[in-house]
Amino acid sequence: MGEGALSAAEVAREVSEAIAAGDAGENGVNAFLSHDANLLSARAAALDEALEAARREGRSGGRLAGVAVALKDNLCTTDHPTTCGSRILEGYRSPYEATVVRRLRSAGALIAGKTNMDEFAMGSSTENSAFGPTRNPHDRARVPGGSSGGSAAAVAAGMVPAALGSDTAGSVRQPASFCGVVGLKPTYGAVSRYGLVAFASSLDQVGTLGRTVEDAALLLEVIAGRDTLDSTCADRPAPTLLPELDRGVDGLVVGVPEEYFPGGLDPGVRRLALEALEALESAGARVRPVSLPTTPLAIPTYYVIGPAEASSNLARFDGARFGLRVDAETTEAMSRATRSRGFGDEVKRRVLLGTHVLSAGQRDRFYARAGQVRARLAAEFAAVFDSGVDVLFTPTTPAPAFPMGDRTGDPYRMYLADVFTVPVNFAGIPAVTVPIGTVAGLPVGGQIIAPAWGEPVMVRAAAALERVVGGAR
Repeated sequence: MGEGALSAAEVAREVSEAIAAGDAGENGVNAFLSHDANLLSARAAALDEALEAARREGRSGGRLAGVAVALKDNLCTTDHPTTCGSRILEGYRSPYEATVVRRLRSAGALIAGKTNMDEFAMGSSTENSAFGPTRNPHDRARVPGGSSGGSAAAVAAGMVPAALGSDTAGSVRQPASFCGVVGLKPTYGAVSRYGLVAFASSLDQVGTLGRTVEDAALLLEVIAGRDTLDSTCADRPAPTLLPELDRGVDGLVVGVPEEYFPGGLDPGVRRLALEALEALESAGARVRPVSLPTTPLAIPTYYVIGPAEASSNLARFDGARFGLRVDAETTEAMSRATRSRGFGDEVKRRVLLGTHVLSAGQRDRFYARAGQVRARLAAEFAAVFDSGVDVLFTPTTPAPAFPMGDRTGDPYRMYLADVFTVPVNFAGIPAVTVPIGTVAGLPVGGQIIAPAWGEPVMVRAAAALERVVGGAR
């Protein structure tokens, strides 16, 4: 990524052609919700002029000079709509840009457009978008995962080399696994959430997607670091990751949680995960079995905490300030009509659930107890890492991508697609998924998990895994 073989104008032209070809027709991938070829061309021409001036003066043009990056459509931009995949924000344009977007531009990146997503990031398949589902580039009859399915599909289809998504319960890592690309979720607080439309604020995190571990790590180096506009952003500099990529795993202790290899795990996924572990061991890592016994409670706990925070965050979409407004005789009737028409079924389901668990008489029964389970999960991860384990390895998902429509009528089966990714968000720790092979032509990912602020050792292990399993290039 960013090798300088093409001018920015050439990059812009190729990206626009790739998006047009990949998203065209009824069976198109439908990765992008907004892409303006003329705008991208104009931005590229201006960038080429700036790069030429920098070369004449002996200055660097930026770490991502001329690299096209796609953005999940819950990251605010001024030159593209920010819809969150919802009718309630259809056509909405933000008056400001997310911090991560400004940092991409400062590094010379070209913003290719905004990608499709499950509405307000609520979903595991990108079938909940109000603007149609995204399809998996490897098999158009299957889902790309979610909620960052558009970003993962755009990278997998070769439309862009890299993209940003958001990860609340695995929404970067799960679609990256389904689409056969690298997806990285950093430590909570490592990347500013300013300009990321909130779903569950204590869990949301901007993540990176790329064809390789190097690309995902480089993107994280660019967007991470302290931001005074986000009070949850840690007062720490961006991590230095690229020097770690060639260090290998010799001497690293890799923990393998038994709870992530249950009896219901797809046999093909199990086989590839065990082969990946054998390859890491042959490369010098020491593999150790560990236990995270509270893991089975992660999904039910998430569907208390996530909806509770969503019910609060989405209260602002009421027709009074921005977005869709359905006029009615009273303010209450207007808000009811706007939210009824503007929100899709999955968003309504989660808002209602969240409102219930926060209601009088239910808060202690559900929300408080969920918080206790969350704390226990985080403590179990901390204890494992304190025992001398450097990183954990798990399958990223229980099975490869499932057929479109297969789980839309069964929310619980849909939610189980995130069973191996949710615990990481509760612990606030980093994780990355790397392609480790295919089952019946469908990609499978392996997940590397590290302790808080352990991104350097995490990408070190991930890059080694990528080399030993022959990851995507």
